[in-house]
Amino acid sequence: MAVKKRTIRSYVLRSGRLSTTAARALEEYSDLYALRFDTQLLDMNGIFPVARPVIVEIGFGMGHVTVELARNYPEYNYLGIEVYPPGVGRVLNAIHTMNLENLRVIQADAAQVLEAMIPIESVHGFHVFFPDPWPKKKHHKRRLLQAGFLHTIAERLQAEGYFYAVTDWEDYAEQILGAVDGEDLLVNPYDGFAPSRQWRPKTSFQRKGEQKDHPIREIWAEKWRQ
Repeated sequence: MAVKKRTIRSYVLRSGRLSTTAARALEEYSDLYALRFDTQLLDMNGIFPVARPVIVEIGFGMGHVTVELARNYPEYNYLGIEVYPPGVGRVLNAIHTMNLENLRVIQADAAQVLEAMIPIESVHGFHVFFPDPWPKKKHHKRRLLQAGFLHTIAERLQAEGYFYAVTDWEDYAEQILGAVDGEDLLVNPYDGFAPSRQWRPKTSFQRKGEQKDHPIREIWAEKWRQ
């Protein structure tokens, strides 16, 4: 399957410190719990020991929310996509030490992963929590959640699946909401922004946003049954 070449990335690889634990986890556990980027479609049931509905989290950062959701909701399988090595290492270590059989990771560009590896109508839900806002207007083209990528997400959702995004940047929230409204495969069951899901743990980015008095905006959309 051909992968579309991306000329604009929605992320910058940060040079965060790789802890001893994360480095060891990347070395020892990647073959056990991480999937390598490939141009072959995944068997979404086959990558987990038990077949369950799959939730994909795009850009999980250090993975605190990812791990907590996988631990608290074992009735779902979770696939996290992240490029940041310290975060990937931390999650790999958590999978091993907590025996989280329902959590796997891919260290790669999410847009390429979706295009090349995630089958159409194979995902129950997508989470994108506090994506990089690229606040300068000249950088808005780098924002991940734009119409084209949202369509890619919608295609991969199963009927009655959901897309869930959260941001503390008002103009980005409005942009995402507009993209949802323009996507024929998705329906917004709310009149604008969605209420907060109580099951979603707070992230460090949310706390920082709240400290700056940024409103926390949530966007929820569902895929119509065709």
